[in-house]
Amino acid sequence: MRVRGIRGAIDVPENTREAVFEATIKLVQEMLSRNAVDTAEIASIFLTATVDLNADFPAYAARQIGLSTVPLLCAQEIDVPGSMKRLIRVLIHVNTEKTQSEIAHCYLGETAKLRPDIGDRP
Repeated sequence: MRVRGIRGAIDVPENTREAVFEATIKLVQEMLSRNAVDTAEIASIFLTATVDLNADFPAYAARQIGLSTVPLLCAQEIDVPGSMKRLIRVLIHVNTEKTQSEIAHCYLGETAKLRPDIGDRP
C-alpha cells in the first residue's frame, strides 16, 4: 500500500456553525464514498477554511461522522486578494492500493472551477 492524497473543496453559504458543519460533513463523506475509503486506512486529514469562516472548526464536524481516532488538523487559508471566499478545503491522506490516477478528487458546488482538471469525477 501507498499513502495517497485525496483533495476536495466546498463553498459554504454563510459563516455559521451549522453551515460549516453541514458543508464539511457533505464534502468528507463524498470524498470517502467516491474513493471507497475504509476509515481504518486514513492516515490523517488536513482541513482548511478561508479567513471569513471562523464560526467553528471543520475538524469538529469530521469528528461527528465517526472519525474520532483519525488525526485531524485545521488551518486557515492564505488570504489571497480576489480569491474565492467561504471555502473549506480538505486533504485526506489514505493508505491504498489505488494509483494516483485512480483517486477521485471532489470539488463541490462553486469550487468545481478551482480544479476542473481533476475535480468532480464520480
